[in-house]
Amino acid sequence: MKQITVNTPSGAYAVISGQGIAARAGALLESLEPISSVFLISSPTVWRRWGRLVEKSLLRAHLTKAILFDDRESAKTMATVEKLCRALAQAGADRRSLIVALGGGVVGDVAGFAAASYARGIRIVQVPTTLLAQVDSSIGGKTGVNLPEGKNLVGAFHQPRLVITDSKLLKTLPARQYRAGLYEAIKYGVIGDEMLFRFLERRLPEVLRQEPGALGWVLERCIRAKAEVVSADEWESGLREILNFGHTFGHALEAAGHYRKLLHGEAVGWGMIAAAQLSVEIKLLAPEQAARIAQLVCRVGRLPRLPSIKPERLIELMRADKKARGGRLRIVLAKRIGAVETVEDVPEHLVKGTLRELAARRKR
Repeated sequence: MKQITVNTPSGAYAVISGQGIAARAGALLESLEPISSVFLISSPTVWRRWGRLVEKSLLRAHLTKAILFDDRESAKTMATVEKLCRALAQAGADRRSLIVALGGGVVGDVAGFAAASYARGIRIVQVPTTLLAQVDSSIGGKTGVNLPEGKNLVGAFHQPRLVITDSKLLKTLPARQYRAGLYEAIKYGVIGDEMLFRFLERRLPEVLRQEPGALGWVLERCIRAKAEVVSADEWESGLREILNFGHTFGHALEAAGHYRKLLHGEAVGWGMIAAAQLSVEIKLLAPEQAARIAQLVCRVGRLPRLPSIKPERLIELMRADKKARGGRLRIVLAKRIGAVETVEDVPEHLVKGTLRELAARRKR
């Protein structure tokens, strides 16, 4: 079992990782006393696989009720948050209550936003069950839901009190969901960890097979990277923007498909290919480095086809990105594998050209 600390102005908390530790969740919550009641929020699919295991552990920690909701990206809405908050109210949740979010990124984001909102803020513990959530979304306190106008446009920063990362929970994850998480791991290599990127280039087959040594190394490397960035910039006012490499394009592609065609990680995979190509177009990144990024993304597995949409519409969606200022595009681009920067006022014709190249890849 390993413990990595995230130090933020809002408070410090631990990310505890290890095989099989989800079964000890109840004992791990003892450090958070006093707790009046515990609410386990999950999805029906995750509950069938892991709910009873975690529920049994939480019985010693004042478990009051399990609340389940649809964890598809299309259900990541204000209406879902309202349903969760009403369920908490009807079950008697108070300010000493604790939410345990058991699930992937959607469960973590929605349950986190409900925790940030209910009674003006109650505590939450994240128990991520997807690779994407374990390496990225469960850490850092970003919570929120989507609007038709864009992804994660409504939300709050609400840090968890604890993150319990159990690699055993990935064993029942569908292969497509697992691959989606690997795209986020590649992102960490591009934005600041060339050693991680090279490790994935060399040992990707082992990681895809979930061999404990290789997967454990990648998990720890990504968690430490996320913890360092969040500790330095909790509110995404500067450094933390680098975590959005591939996301400006990716979020637009998700919205274009109405959050049904692409998993978030898959959209980020496409977005990293686009961001790397655009980095070459503005003379920021060497073409051979962009090729390595695209090749590693593609080696993870065949990406789903992109939604058919005009570049002009995608640019409209990109302007809704939270990094945009006054409608002007700000995109995180690569300088080299291991270093990125946010570029403002990227020429629109170059962005359109990149989107056309992406559309050409879609047809291959």
